[in-house]
Amino acid sequence: MLNFTSVPPLSLYIHFPWCVRKCPYCDFNSHAVRDGIPEAAFIDALLTDVDGELPSVWGRPLTSIFIGGGTPSLLSPEALDRLLSGLRARFGFEPDLEVTLEANPGTLEQGRFTEYRAAGITRLSIGVQSFNNARLEAIGRIHTGAEAALAAEAAHRSGLDNFNLDLMYGLPGQSPEAALSDLEQAIALEPAHLSYYQLTLEPNTAFYQAPPPLPDDESLWAMHRQGHERLTAAGYGPYEVSAFARPGRQCIHNLNYWMFGDYLGIGPGAHGKRTDPAVWRIVRSHKMRHPETWLARASSGEVMAEQHRVGRFELPLEFMMNALRLFDGFEPQLFEQRTGLPLYAVEKPLRAAEERGLIQWDIDRISPTERGRNYLNELLEGFLPD
Repeated sequence: MLNFTSVPPLSLYIHFPWCVRKCPYCDFNSHAVRDGIPEAAFIDALLTDVDGELPSVWGRPLTSIFIGGGTPSLLSPEALDRLLSGLRARFGFEPDLEVTLEANPGTLEQGRFTEYRAAGITRLSIGVQSFNNARLEAIGRIHTGAEAALAAEAAHRSGLDNFNLDLMYGLPGQSPEAALSDLEQAIALEPAHLSYYQLTLEPNTAFYQAPPPLPDDESLWAMHRQGHERLTAAGYGPYEVSAFARPGRQCIHNLNYWMFGDYLGIGPGAHGKRTDPAVWRIVRSHKMRHPETWLARASSGEVMAEQHRVGRFELPLEFMMNALRLFDGFEPQLFEQRTGLPLYAVEKPLRAAEERGLIQWDIDRISPTERGRNYLNELLEGFLPD
């Protein structure tokens, strides 16, 4: 039996499944727009999807909302306003609620930023990836480096200065010097947050089927190392494997994921996790993936593709896969609060990881060492169920 002493914070993820063009490295549930976006029907369906989830989380406040995709910046400000008004009526928003919108610079009209803010968006995550036009073309992006810079500048002017820039390294034909140049241009735009991560070839993507020429391991390590050094020197503290922020500007939504909090997943293919202390269980779920199928079923509330209870012996790995991505790791009692398990359930693999120099275990905190972060998969293997 799991013993929960408290209910975790609750976030809301909303998935927008359409984009202008599918990027060849993208393995998300995204679909190129063909005949326009059924905007009104989509917002109606999202709110109906929320209504189906409400009974299981009644009375719990939201700590954050994240609208991801796809390219949700294709939504009009009016549609976002209707969506957020509907959510506000159902949940009630705290005054400082973080509401993030993912945005592609190629779809951002600069006049919209003020309207996004008026609708209730408090944070942007702008998918820059690179400022080099040749690199952007090589990875199938629809924007230019100049458009990326203009988007960041427009965010500042509109008062949406709490924004993230997504940057990738290890792009086709990229050198360490070129990766550092991208980083310098991003820092000069003064975002509150920077995500800096390596391009990986995921199954079911065009790049996986026909891999482009990528930098070698030595170059990748140089890009990784110099990126962390430069961001830290510029005042962006690393708090997760690929996330850097100004003081107090960490992403609340992603922190809730990494600290094994709860979240509702709304929209096509969205995943959710819910703790139910009354019956001693944690439930994972995901919705139907295809937008047309999801839309057709939404009005009848039949959009759930699968729900399953997370097994007792799966919980240690699920928790560690998230919490050990954090530079500061986690407090021992957080493991007990979020999994319902006693800490001694993972004492053996934790001690083994400590002996191998992969974690540091103090009285009040368990955190990965630099070696543990660099060999995270090796660290996590110790928590695999028998």
